[in-house]
Amino acid sequence: MEHLSNEKKFKRSLVTSALPYANGPLHIGHLAGVYIPADIYVRFLRMNKEDVIFIGGSDEHGVPITIKALQEGVTPQEIVDRYHTIIKKSFEEFGISFDIYSRTSNKIHHETASEFFRKMYDAGQFIEKVSQQYYDEERGQFLADRYITGTCPHCNYEKAYGDQCEKCGTSLNATDLINPVSVLSGNSPILKDTRHWFLPLDEYEPWLKEWILEGHKDDWKTNVYGQCKSWLDQGLQPRAVTRDLNWGVKVPVEGADGKVLYVWFDAPIGYISATKELTPHWEKYWKDPQTRLIHFIGKDNIVFHCIIFPAMLRAEGTFILPDNVPAFEFLNLEGDKISTSRNWAVWLHEYLVDFPGKQDVLRYVLTSNAPEAKDNDFTWKDFQSRNNNELVAILGNFVNRTMVLTHKFFNGIVPEKGALQISDKETLDAMKKFPDRIAGSLRNFRFRESLAEFMNLARLGNKYLTENEPWKTFPADPGRTGTILNISLQICAQLSIVGEPFLPFSSEKIRKMLNLPAITWDKATRLEWLVAGNPLNPADYVFEKIDDAQIEAQVQRLLDTKKNNESAVAEAAASLPLKPAKPEITYEDFSKMDIRVATILEAEKIPKTTKLMKLKVDTGLDQRTLVAGIAEHFEPSQVIGRKICILANLESRKLKGIESQGMILMAEDAGGMLFFVSTVPEAENGSTVK
Repeated sequence: MEHLSNEKKFKRSLVTSALPYANGPLHIGHLAGVYIPADIYVRFLRMNKEDVIFIGGSDEHGVPITIKALQEGVTPQEIVDRYHTIIKKSFEEFGISFDIYSRTSNKIHHETASEFFRKMYDAGQFIEKVSQQYYDEERGQFLADRYITGTCPHCNYEKAYGDQCEKCGTSLNATDLINPVSVLSGNSPILKDTRHWFLPLDEYEPWLKEWILEGHKDDWKTNVYGQCKSWLDQGLQPRAVTRDLNWGVKVPVEGADGKVLYVWFDAPIGYISATKELTPHWEKYWKDPQTRLIHFIGKDNIVFHCIIFPAMLRAEGTFILPDNVPAFEFLNLEGDKISTSRNWAVWLHEYLVDFPGKQDVLRYVLTSNAPEAKDNDFTWKDFQSRNNNELVAILGNFVNRTMVLTHKFFNGIVPEKGALQISDKETLDAMKKFPDRIAGSLRNFRFRESLAEFMNLARLGNKYLTENEPWKTFPADPGRTGTILNISLQICAQLSIVGEPFLPFSSEKIRKMLNLPAITWDKATRLEWLVAGNPLNPADYVFEKIDDAQIEAQVQRLLDTKKNNESAVAEAAASLPLKPAKPEITYEDFSKMDIRVATILEAEKIPKTTKLMKLKVDTGLDQRTLVAGIAEHFEPSQVIGRKICILANLESRKLKGIESQGMILMAEDAGGMLFFVSTVPEAENGSTVK
């Protein structure tokens, strides 16, 4: 493979995983999209005796942390201390094998980020601008985007933030808001001059196009390359690297009191500071071109790791650039988006309590269903099915049968391998091919494919054992039984080797039963790990079935969460007054509106927005495109085929570069919930609504 030959030029690897935000615990979306694939990859490299370090840490700066602290009446440091502890402990118990798990509130990080900024500043790499920003006179401070709410100028949502409308998904500037209000005091802020420094991304655009669009067209994942191309095609703009805030890395220049480095600038430098904390030889991992830098991230971090951070590294001038950024898509839960604010998640620290000793079950399920190329869905029923029907019935069953039969017929001693029959030779030949196939998939970041090959090895073992029936051959031919069990034991050994990156706890358990030490990947095709005459340890179950009651308890927890959320929304809606009636219009005004019945033919979420959905509708008169702010309330699959009402003669306008030719009519309750204004099924497309 071309990608494999490309790797040979590197002496070592530096693997980073996105820094989780320390304002909440970890959930399965984090694991599936970042930390499990990164851990699998690093464990694989270590088994190949490659020089690799695995960097992680908590991202502890930013406005959401200060807002959470404000809400709870505590300091930001108390918030990050609490969640950093929870996150770090969860990673350790789950077996994510970081070489270091650091945090951006550490002194070494503040020093490293300051030095990075200062070097760029001294070299004239920033643009200095004075602009007007909202200022809270009562609190005596400038307001970050999330400290301001107001009415969205696009959809009239009255609780839009200063950086984005959560309803329609449109990106905003705080000055775009109608009737802005300070979150801190509830007062109307004033505009006041403030000075900030900007990274001129537009100046790096030609280089980025060459480096990404030409240099990584063939080796970066399609979703990563596509998102980068979209941003570059739209054109890059200067981006502020500082902000007015009292929590974060202080801007290390005179006249910058009350300013910190923007979290998007300071957080990726956390990879560098963590490496410095880990080893005095950190520079060989960050400044030697013979090092391969790989970032594991979710798709919401693609732009930061593929465009902005590389531009920073190039501007600083002494660091290597990322060789690959294998970003994953999102994982949903039971058909709905994982949401921290709605508590709609499977939290890792709770899972470790509810399913003790079953770290590998979750690793297996999240890898086999990993959102590598598209969003995927986790369900508790699928979790149970994969455990019971695959881990228990295929992998665990094969290992257990082999061990039990060896203890029964040979007193737990590895039997001799005698003359080989055709089935033996075919099985041994097949075994030799698995390590290279699994390795090839792993080196190309195809984790689902590599795990499937691992399970195919277990299926090979089950098939071989079942077809050769050693329990039947023993009375007449003990030697034949010994050969069958010897080969079956060798398959168990190979499973414990190639399964180590995916299922480290279970692989170790199998090795202990086999009385086998840890084995490197280069020995995985040897096929003779267990020597005849060596004793085995007692047989034990590698996996256990998960019963219905355990799953029902988890499903009920989610149902209770959904019910509580709905009750909270209903209660909030009931306490809110309905919007007052608008001024009267004439019949002539109303008659100008052309409201038609239509059917939604196609639907897809618009990238880089949280609320917008692109729809293709049949109006009876034509088929046209609409952009609607409904993605928070509906999945695309839920709206296709719906009969709707649209305002067909509304002036077209572009949203996120897409021309919207009309507007869907939606009903909105006092709590902000949306409902389709629909019609009877018999109404044909194009029928007018009067």
